Amino acid sequence: MGGVLENESSRRFLTTLRVGDLCGGNVAEVSRRGVLVTLDDFPEQPLGFVGTLDLSWDTWPTSAVEVGRRVTAEVTAVDLDERRVRLSLAATRHPELWAFLKSRRGGEILSGRIASIERFGVFVALDDGPDHPVFPGVGFITVPELSWRHFETASDVVQVGQRVSCEFLHFDTTNGEARLSLRATQPDPFQTFAESAAAGRTLRGRVTELVPFGAFVQVTEDIVGLVHLQELSWSAVEAPDEVVQVGDGITVVITEINRERRTLSLSLRQAEAGPVTDAGPPRAAG
Repeated sequence: MGGVLENESSRRFLTTLRVGDLCGGNVAEVSRRGVLVTLDDFPEQPLGFVGTLDLSWDTWPTSAVEVGRRVTAEVTAVDLDERRVRLSLAATRHPELWAFLKSRRGGEILSGRIASIERFGVFVALDDGPDHPVFPGVGFITVPELSWRHFETASDVVQVGQRVSCEFLHFDTTNGEARLSLRATQPDPFQTFAESAAAGRTLRGRVTELVPFGAFVQVTEDIVGLVHLQELSWSAVEAPDEVVQVGDGITVVITEINRERRTLSLSLRQAEAGPVTDAGPPRAAG
């Protein structure tokens, strides 16, 4: 009975908390997963949790935090089912940075310069933002958000020192950074293609990649579609290289355009007797 009442009491308390609230308390437990905090307004049990990535950078790793230490942290999420409030110590240790990021709105355009290029993305030093205490810039662009077009490395799209204008996506509270999109500020070539294309249209393209379930075919400079294994030939095939090879120039028919998922489905077998209405990329030399 006591456990039921305790759970109901903790649930009622958690419903009073809101994202952005500041909470004080004492560290109750430290583990590799994070830090449990007994909150001042609910001393019965430790309901606060600071994950390892939500620690302030000057208290990471968790071994730098001691049981009994007083902390003030910001609420980033409330989980009523788990009876837990997720907290961020970094928010209260870097208030200027947090205030700047919390005031940003989705779709807002932020400008800055490329501060660093990493294999996992690009850091941007924003014109109007404060410095980040750890990273080269407060803004960050993940690799998929750099461009609509296919590229091998981030340096194929941007260079250190280059000025960029990006769309703000969201505030990453884990790393204390503004997640940005460079490609969102540019026209999506797939949507442009979809406006003038339709199922049944015949195109000329070049095979760029073979995978177990089919072949990818480049039909314009920016657009690549998939010919599924069953659409390669009227005869049954077990692997795409039984019909085509990378670099082959082929004629295909559009079978489906999915604008939401940005996918183009093609058929080689349906084009065997069809007319060619567009010239695509030529076959690669050699």
